[in-house]
Amino acid sequence: MDLQLDEQQLGKQLFGTVAELYPICRSITGDGVRETLSRLGGIAPLTIHEVPSGTEVFDWTVPDEWHIRDAWVKDMRGRRVIDFQRSNLHVVNYSEPVNRRMSLAELRPHLFTLPERPDWIPYRTSYYQKNWGFCLSQNQLDALPAGEYEVCIDSSIEPGYLSYGEACIPGESIEEVLVSCHICHPSLANDNLSGIAIAAHLARQLRSLPLRYSYRFLFIPATIGSITWLARNETVVPRIRHVLVLACLGDAGPLTYKRSRRGDSTIDRAAMHILRQQGEHEVFEFSPYGYDERQFCSPGFNLPAGRLSRTPHGRFPEYHTSADNLDFVQPAQLARSLVTCLQIFQVLENDRTYLNQKPFGEPHLSKYGLYDSIGGIAESPAFQLALLWVLNLSDGGCSLLDIAERSGVEFRMISRAADALASHGLLREAP
Repeated sequence: MDLQLDEQQLGKQLFGTVAELYPICRSITGDGVRETLSRLGGIAPLTIHEVPSGTEVFDWTVPDEWHIRDAWVKDMRGRRVIDFQRSNLHVVNYSEPVNRRMSLAELRPHLFTLPERPDWIPYRTSYYQKNWGFCLSQNQLDALPAGEYEVCIDSSIEPGYLSYGEACIPGESIEEVLVSCHICHPSLANDNLSGIAIAAHLARQLRSLPLRYSYRFLFIPATIGSITWLARNETVVPRIRHVLVLACLGDAGPLTYKRSRRGDSTIDRAAMHILRQQGEHEVFEFSPYGYDERQFCSPGFNLPAGRLSRTPHGRFPEYHTSADNLDFVQPAQLARSLVTCLQIFQVLENDRTYLNQKPFGEPHLSKYGLYDSIGGIAESPAFQLALLWVLNLSDGGCSLLDIAERSGVEFRMISRAADALASHGLLREAP
């Protein structure tokens, strides 16, 4: 897997995708999701699935579809003091339709702010309980005088479909790596669009590479989307060997990884190995709270699903607010996040177990030209050490990732050493 990428150009492409999708009002259903999937289809080979409202998916039911056309609160002079056209965060997601006049006192229970961040608009939802409301900054609320207001939410909640996208990249094996991101948030750049953009461009990158595993990318609404996909794909689940959930990957923070429920799965170890090689990072133990890793890790499936992020959800003040905007994500961080994903996949692709074919003492490596072939190269001491580690631990019980972890040598070097040894007949891949 060749990882020679122009990170500056890649960052521009990723940020361009985030910026293109940012204005779209998305939810767990509706035309905003469809428009987003349609645009992503220009990057990755997406198949779009439509699941009818009312479909039973395990303990859940696919909800009715939500559409919103416009929404506002007008003062007595007819001015829009809260306007959906200015920010799609202004309306509580899945608000039922409203068209009436009311006093500010009557309106207040339906207004949501962040008093501690008086300039920011919060993001709020009411997916599964009928309700309606507006979100606004505390400063906007403080500026509203007492009096009568015209309140309108031009929306509908009616039978329709849940939409999700799926991109399948075939490899040599039918065994799969599953990559998932949530596609249900409106204008939130880091929590939502960073993962979407990286997943789409990852799929495009992988299409041009020789692959051992097959890769499946899911662009799904959070919770109900993964539950729906799992309910509809129980025959596919046994082929899944590794799962990586992507979210919050464009901010300035260091990379973080949340372990799978198993805690020591290969995806966990591969991700942590790569992050250790990069330097500053943080690892979180599994908990049944978060994104869709908790659905893939539910006990009935117990898939090895980890989550890659930068600053995790809820740990940056901009989370679920209007401050999670295009200024908050950085092209360079997006690019490094994508490269990190590819490096993790590189470990998965190349992790094999070998048998030393000359196990009685060290082979005379110079006889095979291995020492001579690296003479004078600056990395030769590290490569020589990698050769020795691979030979010593290739007893049919240690994989290359095992060897990299025990030796402290980066996986890329261990894999190169194994390739060199195998090419000279000194290693044979174990059954």
